[in-house]
Amino acid sequence: MTIAIKSSFVDGAFVDLDSGADILENRNPSNPGEVVECFVRADQHLTEQAISAARRAQPAWARSNPQHRADALDFIGTEILSRREELAALLAREEGKIVREALGEVDRAGRSFKFYAQEALRAEGEKYQSVRQDVGIDVFTQPLGVIGIIAPWNFPIAIPAWKIAPALCYGNCVVFKPAELVPSSAWALAEIISRSGLPGGVFNMLIGPGRSVGDTIIRSPEIDGISFTGSENTGRQIAKLAADGMKKVQLEMGGKNPLIVLDDADLEQAVDVALNGSFFSTGQRCTASSRVIVTEGIHDAFVTRLAKRTRALKVGDALQDTTDIGPVVDGRQLEQNLSYVASGREQGAKLVCGGERIENEAGAYFFKPALFTEVTPEMRIYREEIFGPVLSVLKVRDYDEAFAAAEDTAFGLSAGIVTTCLRHAEHFKRNSSAGMVMVNLPTAGVDYHVPFGGNGASSLGAREQGTHARQFFTRVKTTYQLA
Repeated sequence: MTIAIKSSFVDGAFVDLDSGADILENRNPSNPGEVVECFVRADQHLTEQAISAARRAQPAWARSNPQHRADALDFIGTEILSRREELAALLAREEGKIVREALGEVDRAGRSFKFYAQEALRAEGEKYQSVRQDVGIDVFTQPLGVIGIIAPWNFPIAIPAWKIAPALCYGNCVVFKPAELVPSSAWALAEIISRSGLPGGVFNMLIGPGRSVGDTIIRSPEIDGISFTGSENTGRQIAKLAADGMKKVQLEMGGKNPLIVLDDADLEQAVDVALNGSFFSTGQRCTASSRVIVTEGIHDAFVTRLAKRTRALKVGDALQDTTDIGPVVDGRQLEQNLSYVASGREQGAKLVCGGERIENEAGAYFFKPALFTEVTPEMRIYREEIFGPVLSVLKVRDYDEAFAAAEDTAFGLSAGIVTTCLRHAEHFKRNSSAGMVMVNLPTAGVDYHVPFGGNGASSLGAREQGTHARQFFTRVKTTYQLA
């Protein structure tokens, strides 16, 4: 079967193919021998062309009719939702997320565009009376300018959607770089956007490596802001480079999210919450609860029940309806998971179940979810973000010790507690340093119309999503006028 070769989208058109181009093969982690699609890699020169196109288009797009922006965003959202099964199957093939989770992600992407379609019509401003006689003051927002968007591989359509939609909504032009592991979802999204009525240059999408495409976006003086989701190390490098260029940044960089389970918790509810937050989406979520902190009265019963449920999870092909956990995204992530399992055992943790590769003829990147007990706070599996289905359980005496353990991290993205005690729930909501707190719910799983983001090493800059996205994608102007 001949596989079509696809390309980047620049200045209103998909780029003509070059016979001598560098080709990227997008492979299925459930079956690495299967090439999903092929893409021509963009380089520095094409990236500079995209940035220039965005800069040329920016003045007119900033002044565009809000109804035009609303109609374009609504078109995009409507088509995403109408093609949800097709896009979910594509996502499952390239990233390994099981189909029912992929369907949820596609829905979220479509809803994000439709939310910002309405937001485009909600102009905000403030009027003040000056302390000086006969002077009026108007305060309003204007587009930030040209936005560089760098997205990760773990949510290949939802995260680009919740960045691109508000950027366009508030009158910015976009230069978008998806992760090379997941180009097919990005290309499908770009193809939909290409038919939405946006002028050339307003939206650009470049499939290529970080060392050329990403670095060019970050360093370009024509880029006004960078919205990035990815690793902490890369985020810190972007922050430094952006500061040198006086660029606005919005960084989401991961977490080591705690889930507290107290003695008074409903046992089945606690196990459901831990199982979902720790292992679903193959643990490849920045909001995953990779450390569960359990008080001693419920600890043994909780571990016994959680181990039973973990062993029962079916790991397999992401496209099969009976699969609970799909493959990890690629061989490198698989090796990282196995390395952390080895580290946990070497440092004295008890591996209760899982933690090994599942061998099969296709060479799929299947990994059994790992559950560790007898964990201590200094262990690497407890302190470092693994980004895989590896869960550490820490036993503590009471709520006070549990709270202190939850706070013992440089990250601050999401945190959860399972309890029937209103006092402890309220204390945790008010005092946790995490940017998002869940009570009797998994740490992973958030809505598209409310702020998303954390504190500490997890995030930097204004929140993503909802009306709070305006804070990053616009700049504030204050004007004075003599009456």
